[in-house]
Amino acid sequence: MDITYLGLSAFRLKGKAVTLVTDPFSSAMVGFKFPKTEAEIVTLSHQHEDHSFVSGIEGSPFVVSSPGEYEVKDVSLFGYPSTHNTASNNELGENIIYLIEMDGFRLCHLGDLGTIPSTKVMEEIIGVDVLMVPVGGVVTLDPEKAGEIISQIEPLIVLPMHYKTPGINEEVYGKMASIEDFLKEMGAETAEHLDKLSLNKDKLPQETKVIVLERKG
Repeated sequence: MDITYLGLSAFRLKGKAVTLVTDPFSSAMVGFKFPKTEAEIVTLSHQHEDHSFVSGIEGSPFVVSSPGEYEVKDVSLFGYPSTHNTASNNELGENIIYLIEMDGFRLCHLGDLGTIPSTKVMEEIIGVDVLMVPVGGVVTLDPEKAGEIISQIEPLIVLPMHYKTPGINEEVYGKMASIEDFLKEMGAETAEHLDKLSLNKDKLPQETKVIVLERKG
């Protein structure tokens, strides 16, 4: 499986037979272009424009936007309700965490998670192979809270998302933390930076490893 970072909370998971995209965003809102991409499955953590731009996906994807269990083209999806609200903003609404079982891997996309999930949800996602976690704060987990949830889940690979990057709409996202802020919090200033993550069952790390994917486009 190849994982590409499309920006903000959007990733493309290209498996053996299926491509899945998480949280596609509106370029007009985010500030940089959403790359041209096609997918069979799209997951939406919530309905804000920067996480639900399904019209930006080519093809006729199956869209998952509600909690529940789904089986789509041999991909198992489990959506768990959680909270987008942060300590400083309690009007952001709900968020969906997705556990994705695809090509023998267990991946978790936390969406715009603002607070630590319930114990019941945490039990479902502990020990995943890959955790896609927001780290920018303001409207999601900040670097400190992201580090806390990572230590509880103990994933093998951490892919940070939803942080301040060059070209982003400063008016909307200018107060978010940078990737450097998160890496400093994690003590991982020398984290590996990749254009694309190619997963191989035989080459997964033995302990949690932070990998920063460079944004495509």
